[in-house]
Amino acid sequence: MPTQRHYPKAPITEAIIDLRVELPEGTGVDVLGKVHEGLEAAYPTKKNRIHAEVQGQIGDQGTAAAATSKRIGFLFRSQDGKYIFQARLDGFTMSRLAPYERWEPFRDEARRLWDVYRSVAKPTKVTRLALRYINRLDLPLPIADLKHYLRTVPEVSSDLPQNLAAYFMQLRIPQEDIKSSLLLNQAIIDPARPGVASIVLDNDIFRVDDIPTNELGVWDFFEVLRQRKNDVFEASITDQARELFN
Repeated sequence: MPTQRHYPKAPITEAIIDLRVELPEGTGVDVLGKVHEGLEAAYPTKKNRIHAEVQGQIGDQGTAAAATSKRIGFLFRSQDGKYIFQARLDGFTMSRLAPYERWEPFRDEARRLWDVYRSVAKPTKVTRLALRYINRLDLPLPIADLKHYLRTVPEVSSDLPQNLAAYFMQLRIPQEDIKSSLLLNQAIIDPARPGVASIVLDNDIFRVDDIPTNELGVWDFFEVLRQRKNDVFEASITDQARELFN
């Protein structure tokens, strides 16, 4: 496996810990509002989380579409804007925005707030565990070949022009040894500043089967996901890319 490294200029824009759950039948959204009690000073911003759906029908009179929305929980933002957590009917999500510091404080804050969510919502089952890291790589122009920076890139036929104005690529790669899956997403986005091409490298590692049934097992497995996240990132970039993060 690749060597684990620390980067002074880590390209992480968002780190996410996510637990999907089943709640007791009849649990309402308003119950989740109690998660905020005692956290108002640290997390002063509270917003509704809305789930929207668009349904279409094709009939004799043509196509008709109807949009529906419903409140599924709440989003809370920390005073400094760096931490965001969500308490929803389908689960709990913790995000750390840039600048990302270290795994330990992020994990510990997520676990602390998960315990609050768990005490209020009383989930009967955890159905999915996920760790997701979204990176933005600002690559200096001109770029002769993406392979100078990334080890997994789209392959364009040699009979076509090789310049790319945009691309989106998603790979789902089984991680059989840890009974998980990796969703690896890459895309060109608007440049962060003149003189660079900005590429998102988004690694989402999740498990939906054989979820640990106790708290210790759940958080021990997040340590496994964290190590795999590091391995995947190092396997995705070259030494030339690493120079940009030091």
